[in-house]
Amino acid sequence: MKTSLIVCAALLALAGAGAAAAKTVAQQGRSCHLPGSEEVLRCIVLPVALDYSQPAGARLQLHVTVAPAFRESARPDPLFILAGGPGQAGTDVLVLLNNTFRRVRATRDIVFIDQRGTGLSGRLDCAHQANEESLTDAENDAAARACIAGIKQPFSAYSTANAARDIEQVRSALGYGAINLWGASYGTRLAQAYARAYPATLRAAILDGVLAPDQVIPAGGRDGQAALELVFRQCAADKACNAAFPAIRSEYAAVSARVAGGAVKLNLPDPRTARPLALNMNSDRFLGTVHNILYSALDARRLPYLIHSAYLGQWEPFVARRNAAGDFSGDGPVASLMHLAVVCAEDVPRLTPQLKAFDAAPLTAPMLERLVAMCALMHVPASAALASSQIAAPVLMLSGELDPVTPPHRAAAAGKYMQKAQHLTVAWAGHGVSQLGCTPRLLREFLDKPAEKVNGTCLKEIPAPTFQLGSAGPQP
Repeated sequence: MKTSLIVCAALLALAGAGAAAAKTVAQQGRSCHLPGSEEVLRCIVLPVALDYSQPAGARLQLHVTVAPAFRESARPDPLFILAGGPGQAGTDVLVLLNNTFRRVRATRDIVFIDQRGTGLSGRLDCAHQANEESLTDAENDAAARACIAGIKQPFSAYSTANAARDIEQVRSALGYGAINLWGASYGTRLAQAYARAYPATLRAAILDGVLAPDQVIPAGGRDGQAALELVFRQCAADKACNAAFPAIRSEYAAVSARVAGGAVKLNLPDPRTARPLALNMNSDRFLGTVHNILYSALDARRLPYLIHSAYLGQWEPFVARRNAAGDFSGDGPVASLMHLAVVCAEDVPRLTPQLKAFDAAPLTAPMLERLVAMCALMHVPASAALASSQIAAPVLMLSGELDPVTPPHRAAAAGKYMQKAQHLTVAWAGHGVSQLGCTPRLLREFLDKPAEKVNGTCLKEIPAPTFQLGSAGPQP
């Protein structure tokens, strides 16, 4: 379906809701250029209820980006993209259009939704301060309190259940029948919520980095620690890495102890600006960076070098990597308050003392403590548990064995609630598989024939990245 037809269909679909609503979508639909895509796309702003229990109340302007199929004779079932986080927007992952979804887009529209509270859909976030690196924990906490207090919207409105209802509003407004979903990380929770709430309009789903229905997002210590141990084992098994960093485990332990003891106060040139930077490298910052590095298989192969350099007192490479996540966006990678609105309502209330004790791990302990403290400031009520009924639509699940948050056993747990699930893994991959090697082709094959078995043999042929041994970068 071409974009011009989509807009016409949107008008027809909204006719029952009144001419005013249809006119709104028609007026908002426009050609647009967005970061991450060099081509002209179609942007639509759709008014939805902020609180669905009060349909006549406040409205939220939901931003939708449509990339029309390349072929005129496109299939009628589009692919809706659900980003992760929670707190990442569809417009944040537009770069996937040119690689991951290019084959799919040959015959299907690709629809990116900025979930409520993210991106261009009323982003809920705190302003980042220029001197953030040098602030103490107390100063950071004070800034967070002030930011949270300044938000007027009800945090309870930014739930997974409401986001699933938003997807259905978009589907109906754009005139689509049955749709397909691609979700990554938290987006897989949202995709499963939609599948259970609207089974009649879901044709098939692709879940990359799968959250299990019973998974508590902050309780990821054991998974993160397992990923870190796997990197150390892979380094020991690699002749060059083991020769360069034979004592990487003990060096990591030593650096962690120094940081925890408050002995690492850095004064160095800022890797981004070359200006003097005073940085207190505390456990939250150090372990949070290590955990973030594990998300990417390529980054994970740099980790032994970064730890070894820090062990020698050369912190510049580690600090540069810590800054990388925010280098391309002044607002940061996710909308922090939207992230808290979801996690504080849906996850933290299920963080029982038993689960916390079972999941205790040094790697994530500081982050967990800080998250729980932030949730106490949010005052968002606990939401009802999401349903875990059977999903009838065909589902393709993708996992990376090095994933520190959604490793393969999480997908296996989710698959117990799916009638037609397939599960593919990549041995060395981290958090996200769809963009690797032959996977984009497999996505297209699955969507064309979701009832048939996907042959994932080609995933074994994707070469693993090499370890970085020095400042020149990874080995050739």
